[in-house]
Amino acid sequence: MQTIAARHGCFAAMVDTIILIYTGVEMITFSKDVEILKFEPVLFGDLYFSWQVLSGGVDGQLSGTSFSAAGADFVSSGVEAGGVIYLKAADGSLNGAYEIVSVESASSLTVSVVRAEATGDALSVGSGSDIEYRISTFAPQANSVLIELCKYFGIETVDGDDAYSLEDISNLNDMKLASTYAVIAGVYATLADGGEESGFWKKSLYYQKLFEQARSRCRIKLTAMGSDHVEEVRHGSSMRLTRE
Repeated sequence: MQTIAARHGCFAAMVDTIILIYTGVEMITFSKDVEILKFEPVLFGDLYFSWQVLSGGVDGQLSGTSFSAAGADFVSSGVEAGGVIYLKAADGSLNGAYEIVSVESASSLTVSVVRAEATGDALSVGSGSDIEYRISTFAPQANSVLIELCKYFGIETVDGDDAYSLEDISNLNDMKLASTYAVIAGVYATLADGGEESGFWKKSLYYQKLFEQARSRCRIKLTAMGSDHVEEVRHGSSMRLTRE
């Protein structure tokens, strides 16, 4: 039986990439979880995927932008900068999702209220002890989106017959927004679970439309191997090829 996720072309390789994340294979994506947080923080709260939790506990310690948990191993769990951590304090002073700015050690992170720019200073989240925390991810879905976007633009994700690979893209930011929308669309499609009249399905369709618009605006610059010279530009709207 065809699943809702399968009906969105960007998620055809989802099963393989979910396996990859738990076997320690590095996953490449155009967008990170923090980009999703900017649009849909609820996906890291009540609607998180329980089978994609990297780390969690109830012994979190928070001071400004420094978070630590004695029993955690964030490094081996695959936690990375650009991820998202959900924090909840028993007294109600904290109940939300925040950006992971950096992994300082196996048991400590720098966290922040979501920043407008990745280069900005980390912003204080608050303070407290015995904080419930959870780090979930949508990296498997983002990896699937990367694969499908590369197919669309005729770019190899691994060594193959195509003239260009991921390493030849000089402006990855053009893919970031399209990837973010596609991931959100796929997540809501999964949450809809066949209910095409549900609010989740309607949200999925909304973000699918935003994805298609963002993809059409992509202008992918491809450079020659080992060079900064742009050889080709591929346009998302028509896949028209131009030379510079």
